[in-house]
Amino acid sequence: MQNDSEKYKMKGNVPEPTLRRMPIYLHYLGKVCEKGLLNISAPVMGKDLNYDPTQVVKDLAYTGVKGTPRIGYNAYELIHTIENFLGLNRINKAFLVGAGNLGSAIMTYQSGQGFGLKIVAAFDVDENKIGTLKGNVQVLHLNKFKDLVERLDVSIGILTTPEAVAQKTAEDMVKWGIKAIWNFTPAYLKLPDNIIIQNTSMYSNVAVLLKKLYDLETQKDQSEDQ
Repeated sequence: MQNDSEKYKMKGNVPEPTLRRMPIYLHYLGKVCEKGLLNISAPVMGKDLNYDPTQVVKDLAYTGVKGTPRIGYNAYELIHTIENFLGLNRINKAFLVGAGNLGSAIMTYQSGQGFGLKIVAAFDVDENKIGTLKGNVQVLHLNKFKDLVERLDVSIGILTTPEAVAQKTAEDMVKWGIKAIWNFTPAYLKLPDNIIIQNTSMYSNVAVLLKKLYDLETQKDQSEDQ
């Protein structure tokens, strides 16, 4: 049996690709439970998700769960374990800055989604946006951020501002108490090392998609010429 310090140490050493696969496992296991299946094995999970079964076992081992030989994992227990491991079973409050089209879309999407992150307020400097509701999230003036982040004990910030003001806004968010920033802007943020930054750039993702498509079409053309 692991003590809490051992579990914490294990979480801190989890490779990022493993963390990115965890939500995929959760979604898959939810479908398994919907079918009425009680147990699921790593080989079956690997086959259905196109993952190496050994990788599945390694990933799940970071949560501390262990499968039973010839039976596998209890699907319901595994869901609970992964949710607990990722912190999805508690409310992680976040503030969003930048209530434009992208910010509004994120606020609307999060309504009714149980992914462990709850946007409790949004902020902007545009008077036309202040006072409006986006997905049941109220948009407030940015000058209220500092007071509310302390009162509501919020440590996560979501950045969806124009690129030109992203760095300054991020610096202000950190100065006001934010410890982790989910950055949706193209800006490369330069912040203290103790601040967690997760970049989600649509530009980068599109670049990867287009390059893969180009390579696929190039290979097809070459094979047809041979």
